[in-house]
Amino acid sequence: MSALKTLGFTLLAGLSANAVAAEFSFDHTGSGVGTGITPVGKLAWEQSLPSYSYSEEKTENGKLKKSTYAADVLLRTGLAEGLELQLGWDGPQWTQSKVGKTKESKHGLGDVSIGLKKAIELDDEKMSMAVLAQAVIATGNDEFTNDKDIYSLGSVVAYDHSDQLTTSISMIYEVQNSNWAVTAVPTVEYLIAGNWSGFSELVYRKQEGQDVEYNLGSGVIYAFNERAQVDATIGLDLNGQDKGYQAGFGVSYLF
Repeated sequence: MSALKTLGFTLLAGLSANAVAAEFSFDHTGSGVGTGITPVGKLAWEQSLPSYSYSEEKTENGKLKKSTYAADVLLRTGLAEGLELQLGWDGPQWTQSKVGKTKESKHGLGDVSIGLKKAIELDDEKMSMAVLAQAVIATGNDEFTNDKDIYSLGSVVAYDHSDQLTTSISMIYEVQNSNWAVTAVPTVEYLIAGNWSGFSELVYRKQEGQDVEYNLGSGVIYAFNERAQVDATIGLDLNGQDKGYQAGFGVSYLF
Protein backbone atom coordinates (compact mmCIF):
# COMPACT_ATOMS: atom_id res chain seq x y z
CA MET A 1 0.00 0.00 0.00
CA SER A 2 1.07 3.69 0.05
CA ALA A 3 3.77 5.48 2.10
CA LEU A 4 2.43 6.25 5.57
CA LYS A 5 0.45 3.23 4.91
CA THR A 6 3.42 1.28 4.05
CA LEU A 7 2.29 2.00 6.31
CA GLY A 8 0.41 4.13 4.58
CA PHE A 9 -2.81 5.31 4.70
CA THR A 10 -3.72 2.15 4.42
CA LEU A 11 -5.20 -1.62 6.75
CA LEU A 12 -7.67 -2.23 9.73
CA ALA A 13 -11.45 -1.97 10.00
CA GLY A 14 -14.18 -3.59 7.92
CA LEU A 15 -17.36 -5.34 8.92
CA SER A 16 -16.91 -8.96 9.99
CA ALA A 17 -18.06 -11.57 7.52
CA ASN A 18 -19.47 -14.03 10.03
CA ALA A 19 -21.33 -16.05 7.44
CA VAL A 20 -18.03 -16.80 5.70
CA ALA A 21 -15.55 -16.98 8.56
CA ALA A 22 -15.94 -15.68 12.09
CA GLU A 23 -12.49 -14.04 12.20
CA PHE A 24 -12.40 -12.47 8.71
CA SER A 25 -12.47 -8.74 8.01
CA PHE A 26 -11.16 -6.63 5.15
CA ASP A 27 -7.86 -4.78 5.66
CA HIS A 28 -8.24 -2.04 3.04
CA THR A 29 -9.14 0.89 5.28
CA GLY A 30 -6.94 2.38 7.96
CA SER A 31 -3.22 2.42 8.78
CA GLY A 32 -2.89 -0.32 11.39
CA VAL A 33 -2.86 -4.12 11.24
CA GLY A 34 -6.20 -5.95 11.15
CA THR A 35 -6.87 -9.06 13.22
CA GLY A 36 -8.98 -10.78 10.55
CA ILE A 37 -7.53 -13.80 8.67
CA THR A 38 -8.65 -14.86 5.18
CA PRO A 39 -10.15 -18.39 5.23
CA VAL A 40 -8.25 -21.20 3.52
CA GLY A 41 -9.27 -21.46 -0.13
CA LYS A 42 -10.60 -17.88 -0.25
CA LEU A 43 -9.11 -14.80 -1.94
CA ALA A 44 -9.71 -11.24 -0.73
CA TRP A 45 -9.19 -8.50 -3.33
CA GLU A 46 -8.95 -4.97 -1.91
CA GLN A 47 -8.59 -2.16 -4.47
CA SER A 48 -8.17 1.63 -4.32
CA LEU A 49 -10.16 3.56 -6.94
CA PRO A 50 -7.94 5.54 -6.42
CA SER A 51 -6.18 6.96 -3.35
CA TYR A 52 -5.12 10.63 -3.36
CA SER A 53 -2.55 12.57 -1.37
CA TYR A 54 -1.65 16.27 -1.30
CA SER A 55 1.28 17.98 0.42
CA GLU A 56 2.85 21.41 0.73
CA GLU A 57 6.36 22.24 1.90
CA LYS A 58 8.68 25.24 1.77
CA THR A 59 11.74 25.07 -0.53
CA GLU A 60 14.44 27.50 -1.62
CA ASN A 61 12.45 28.18 -4.80
CA GLY A 62 9.14 28.71 -3.02
CA LYS A 63 6.29 26.56 -1.82
CA LEU A 64 6.21 23.05 -3.34
CA LYS A 65 2.71 21.67 -3.87
CA LYS A 66 2.40 18.01 -4.79
CA SER A 67 -0.64 15.88 -5.71
CA THR A 68 -0.47 12.10 -6.16
CA TYR A 69 -3.01 9.54 -7.34
CA ALA A 70 -2.44 5.80 -6.86
CA ALA A 71 -4.46 2.66 -7.61
CA ASP A 72 -2.90 0.38 -4.98
CA VAL A 73 -4.12 -3.17 -4.49
CA LEU A 74 -3.89 -5.83 -1.75
CA LEU A 75 -4.52 -9.56 -2.31
CA ARG A 76 -4.94 -11.92 0.66
CA THR A 77 -5.39 -15.69 0.76
CA GLY A 78 -5.53 -18.24 3.57
CA LEU A 79 -2.62 -20.69 3.75
CA ALA A 80 -3.80 -22.52 6.87
CA GLU A 81 -6.15 -21.93 9.76
CA GLY A 82 -5.12 -18.63 11.34
CA LEU A 83 -2.45 -17.88 8.70
CA GLU A 84 -2.68 -15.82 5.50
CA LEU A 85 -0.43 -14.62 2.69
CA GLN A 86 -0.59 -10.99 1.58
CA LEU A 87 0.58 -9.63 -1.78
CA GLY A 88 0.44 -5.86 -2.31
CA TRP A 89 1.29 -3.41 -5.05
CA ASP A 90 1.33 0.39 -4.90
CA GLY A 91 0.03 0.23 -8.45
CA PRO A 92 0.11 2.79 -11.27
CA GLN A 93 0.62 6.32 -9.98
CA TRP A 94 0.43 9.85 -11.33
CA THR A 95 1.87 12.92 -9.64
CA GLN A 96 1.93 16.66 -10.32
CA SER A 97 4.39 19.03 -8.61
CA LYS A 98 4.05 22.79 -8.69
CA VAL A 99 6.49 25.51 -7.56
CA GLY A 100 5.23 28.98 -8.37
CA LYS A 101 4.01 28.85 -11.97
CA THR A 102 6.18 25.84 -12.85
CA LYS A 103 4.37 22.50 -13.11
CA GLU A 104 5.78 19.03 -13.63
CA SER A 105 3.79 15.83 -14.12
CA LYS A 106 5.10 12.28 -13.89
CA HIS A 107 3.64 8.78 -13.92
CA GLY A 108 4.98 5.35 -13.09
CA LEU A 109 4.57 2.14 -11.13
CA GLY A 110 4.99 1.70 -7.38
CA ASP A 111 6.65 -0.91 -5.17
CA VAL A 112 5.38 -4.42 -4.37
CA SER A 113 5.05 -6.09 -0.96
CA ILE A 114 4.71 -9.58 0.47
CA GLY A 115 3.65 -10.50 3.97
CA LEU A 116 2.47 -13.24 6.31
CA LYS A 117 -0.17 -12.56 8.95
CA LYS A 118 -0.82 -14.94 11.85
CA ALA A 119 -3.70 -14.84 14.31
CA ILE A 120 -2.68 -15.32 17.97
CA GLU A 121 -5.08 -17.34 20.13
CA LEU A 122 -5.88 -15.48 23.37
CA ASP A 123 -8.72 -17.71 24.59
CA ASP A 124 -10.89 -14.61 25.02
CA GLU A 125 -14.24 -14.04 23.29
CA LYS A 126 -13.83 -10.26 23.19
CA MET A 127 -10.10 -9.85 22.57
CA SER A 128 -8.17 -10.80 19.42
CA MET A 129 -4.55 -10.45 18.31
CA ALA A 130 -2.50 -10.86 15.14
CA VAL A 131 1.07 -10.29 13.91
CA LEU A 132 2.18 -9.31 10.40
CA ALA A 133 5.67 -9.77 8.96
CA GLN A 134 6.08 -7.84 5.72
CA ALA A 135 8.69 -6.86 3.14
CA VAL A 136 8.22 -3.93 0.77
CA ILE A 137 10.43 -4.53 -2.27
CA ALA A 138 11.69 -1.37 -4.00
CA THR A 139 10.75 -2.37 -7.54
CA GLY A 140 8.93 0.84 -8.48
CA ASN A 141 9.95 3.49 -10.99
CA ASP A 142 11.89 6.60 -9.97
CA GLU A 143 9.72 9.06 -7.99
CA PHE A 144 7.37 6.19 -7.05
CA THR A 145 9.62 3.92 -5.02
CA ASN A 146 10.97 3.78 -1.47
CA ASP A 147 14.47 3.36 -3.05
CA LYS A 148 15.50 0.69 -0.50
CA ASP A 149 13.59 -2.41 0.65
CA ILE A 150 11.61 -2.05 3.90
CA TYR A 151 11.19 -4.94 6.37
CA SER A 152 8.57 -4.62 9.09
CA LEU A 153 6.94 -6.52 11.94
CA GLY A 154 3.54 -5.38 13.15
CA SER A 155 1.16 -6.51 15.86
CA VAL A 156 -2.38 -5.58 16.83
CA VAL A 157 -4.63 -6.22 19.81
CA ALA A 158 -8.34 -5.51 19.40
CA TYR A 159 -11.15 -5.53 21.98
CA ASP A 160 -14.86 -5.85 21.16
CA HIS A 161 -16.67 -3.73 23.74
CA SER A 162 -20.01 -4.55 22.07
CA ASP A 163 -21.52 -5.27 18.65
CA GLN A 164 -21.36 -1.51 18.03
CA LEU A 165 -17.85 -0.63 19.27
CA THR A 166 -14.33 -2.05 18.89
CA THR A 167 -11.02 -0.49 19.92
CA SER A 168 -7.52 -1.60 18.92
CA ILE A 169 -3.87 -0.62 19.04
CA SER A 170 -1.31 -1.48 16.35
CA MET A 171 2.46 -1.29 16.71
CA ILE A 172 4.65 -1.50 13.62
CA TYR A 173 8.46 -1.70 13.68
CA GLU A 174 10.39 -1.38 10.43
CA VAL A 175 13.95 -1.18 9.17
CA GLN A 176 15.19 0.31 5.91
CA ASN A 177 18.89 0.36 5.06
CA SER A 178 19.78 0.03 8.80
CA ASN A 179 17.45 2.92 9.75
CA TRP A 180 14.64 2.14 12.18
CA ALA A 181 11.10 3.51 12.43
CA VAL A 182 8.17 2.83 14.74
CA THR A 183 4.48 3.51 14.17
CA ALA A 184 1.64 3.35 16.70
CA VAL A 185 -2.01 3.38 15.58
CA PRO A 186 -4.83 3.50 18.16
CA THR A 187 -8.16 2.96 16.39
CA VAL A 188 -11.87 3.07 17.21
CA GLU A 189 -14.37 1.20 15.00
CA TYR A 190 -18.10 1.77 15.38
CA LEU A 191 -21.41 0.79 13.84
CA ILE A 192 -23.31 3.77 12.40
CA ALA A 193 -26.59 2.28 11.18
CA GLY A 194 -27.67 -0.73 9.14
CA ASN A 195 -24.83 -1.71 6.79
CA TRP A 196 -22.86 1.47 7.55
CA SER A 197 -19.87 1.48 9.89
CA GLY A 198 -16.93 3.82 10.47
CA PHE A 199 -13.53 4.18 12.08
CA SER A 200 -11.26 6.89 13.49
CA GLU A 201 -7.54 6.61 14.14
CA LEU A 202 -4.44 8.52 15.20
CA VAL A 203 -1.14 7.58 13.52
CA TYR A 204 2.11 8.29 15.39
CA ARG A 205 5.33 7.65 13.43
CA LYS A 206 8.95 8.24 14.42
CA GLN A 207 11.67 7.52 11.89
CA GLU A 208 15.34 7.58 12.82
CA GLY A 209 16.86 11.01 12.08
CA GLN A 210 13.50 12.66 11.34
CA ASP A 211 10.85 14.55 13.28
CA VAL A 212 7.80 12.78 14.68
CA GLU A 213 4.87 12.55 12.24
CA TYR A 214 1.20 12.57 13.23
CA ASN A 215 -1.83 11.82 11.10
CA LEU A 216 -5.51 11.87 12.04
CA GLY A 217 -7.75 9.69 9.87
CA SER A 218 -11.37 8.63 9.61
CA GLY A 219 -13.59 6.76 7.19
CA VAL A 220 -16.94 5.16 6.46
CA ILE A 221 -17.68 1.66 5.16
CA TYR A 222 -20.75 0.24 3.46
CA ALA A 223 -21.10 -3.56 3.39
CA PHE A 224 -23.29 -4.88 0.57
CA ASN A 225 -23.15 -8.37 2.08
CA GLU A 226 -20.67 -10.68 3.82
CA ARG A 227 -18.35 -10.66 0.79
CA ALA A 228 -18.32 -7.11 -0.58
CA GLN A 229 -17.85 -3.59 0.75
CA VAL A 230 -16.92 -0.07 -0.36
CA ASP A 231 -15.18 2.54 1.75
CA ALA A 232 -14.26 6.23 1.73
CA THR A 233 -11.43 7.61 3.86
CA ILE A 234 -9.76 10.93 4.65
CA GLY A 235 -6.64 11.77 6.66
CA LEU A 236 -4.91 14.95 7.79
CA ASP A 237 -1.20 15.38 8.56
CA LEU A 238 -0.45 17.22 11.81
CA ASN A 239 3.20 18.02 11.16
CA GLY A 240 3.85 21.66 12.01
CA GLN A 241 3.76 24.23 9.20
CA ASP A 242 3.75 21.74 6.31
CA LYS A 243 0.29 20.83 5.06
CA GLY A 244 -0.82 17.44 3.89
CA TYR A 245 -3.92 15.30 3.59
CA GLN A 246 -5.01 12.02 2.01
CA ALA A 247 -8.33 10.77 0.69
CA GLY A 248 -9.49 7.67 -1.08
CA PHE A 249 -12.26 5.41 -2.26
CA GLY A 250 -11.93 1.64 -2.23
CA VAL A 251 -13.76 -1.57 -3.04
CA SER A 252 -13.17 -5.00 -1.48
CA TYR A 253 -14.47 -8.44 -2.43
CA LEU A 254 -13.99 -11.94 -1.01
CA PHE A 255 -13.93 -14.70 -3.66
